[in-house]
Amino acid sequence: MQPRNMSMSGVVDLAAVKAAQEARAKAEQARAESARQGGTGAVSPADLVIDVDEATFERDVLQRSAEVPVVIDFWAEWCQPCKQLSPVLERLALEYDGRFVLAKVDVDANQMLMQQFGVQGIPAVFAVVAGQALPLFQGAASEQQIRETLDQLVTVAEQRFGLTGLTVDPDAERGPEEAVAEPAGPHDAALEAAVQALDAGDLGGAVQAYKNVLNEDPGNTEAKLGLAQAELLQRVQGADPQQVRREAADNPADVEAQIAAADLDLVGGHVDDAFGRLIDAVRRTAGDDRDALRRRLLELFEVVGSEDPRVVNARRSLARALF
Repeated sequence: MQPRNMSMSGVVDLAAVKAAQEARAKAEQARAESARQGGTGAVSPADLVIDVDEATFERDVLQRSAEVPVVIDFWAEWCQPCKQLSPVLERLALEYDGRFVLAKVDVDANQMLMQQFGVQGIPAVFAVVAGQALPLFQGAASEQQIRETLDQLVTVAEQRFGLTGLTVDPDAERGPEEAVAEPAGPHDAALEAAVQALDAGDLGGAVQAYKNVLNEDPGNTEAKLGLAQAELLQRVQGADPQQVRREAADNPADVEAQIAAADLDLVGGHVDDAFGRLIDAVRRTAGDDRDALRRRLLELFEVVGSEDPRVVNARRSLARALF
């Protein structure tokens, strides 16, 4: 299945944290159920190195990244440098004892994943943390360089997202290869149609599909998040980034110019810049202009996710600016 937040014109950071939080909640429920039934919740060392394909990517990478950083090794059988790098990564995955999981992707069999990550050559190593894709390195690297990169990765994962890794039990049995399918929800077909519309670039269709779900189920979290994403992408569609940023720089008092630039900042993954731009504008304005800025900030908070540390900090700054 196509990784949803990898498919929107290169936007990787829009909803990753919120989606990961939902996946984390499911994982915590599963661990609680395992504990209730007498399980330990620990994984086997064999679960630290897994083969991943397009069908299992969402489960084994996106959802798993809500619990632990997932390092992706793009490789191929004919690639000699891959045959030197992969064993090092596998050995380090065991040595790091659950602080990351290594997912191996054969590019010959998974061209779509290769394209979605923008892999230009192999070996190439990426990470996914709380749903967010991060390039690590491409080509040959010394073991010391790999260790330094992995140390930075697990530190960021813990400090920014609270991901402390998995508990590894040498005596635990390897987890099942196939997850038990969840019962289909009442709006799954409509939500999947919205995702397909997003993937096809039909933003208007995606917006309408998400609104249809919310008309019947106003509290549907996935539909709220998807609608916020689609509307954001719709707002920036066709915009000239240079012109938008130039107008914002030349007209700091123009509220619409600042809002348009903030949208572009967020779509480009510059979350703090987007929030900071609007909060600075809030400080300079009053009345309807201030209210328009506040509403757009709240919409962007929804896109990123209320529990994201950047959103938490921005909410505090917004409160100070308002009061």
